[in-house]
Amino acid sequence: MQIKYRVILGSQSPRRQELLRGLGIDFEVKMIDGQEELFPHDLPVEQIPQYLAVQKAEALGEFIDDDTLLITADTIVTLDGGVFGKPKDRAEAHAMLRTLSAATHEVITGVCVTTAARREVFAASTRVTFGCLTDDEIYYYIDKYRPFDKAGAYGIQEWIGFVGVERIEGSFYNVMGLPVQRIYNILKSFDAV
Repeated sequence: MQIKYRVILGSQSPRRQELLRGLGIDFEVKMIDGQEELFPHDLPVEQIPQYLAVQKAEALGEFIDDDTLLITADTIVTLDGGVFGKPKDRAEAHAMLRTLSAATHEVITGVCVTTAARREVFAASTRVTFGCLTDDEIYYYIDKYRPFDKAGAYGIQEWIGFVGVERIEGSFYNVMGLPVQRIYNILKSFDAV
């Protein structure tokens, strides 16, 4: 697919890169090393990923010119008002997955698309229901797949998604980290494609 801009994806996530590549778009990857994902604690949960996506765009602002389009994103998992980011260690990953077991949670991805002339920020939400996971299944997944770079301590496209997910309401790709259908429509609105 032809696109008018030099596209930059502000994410080192291999899943986001794979999904954007699936749109047939050539892009570069840029990131600011060591950027912390901090947000105001009084921010409503549904606004957190949008806020973080904008912060990432601001940090990469030096790369924006008239010919550049920047895409940044952040994903959170939320259940009963709690926010599950990336787990720090095995114990935290286990605690997250134990909480998500036999429950329905929400995956929210905030996206910021920026050019020199315009910025669009949106969020996509998907509800995911897990069946009951045993401790053995959770530890097997953590030890084999090491989901420490994933919000909520899981990747839906991995083993745990195959054995644990009972139902999805919304975009599967959003759960992977990038609502590509929405991004494609945003790119069309930018007259980028």
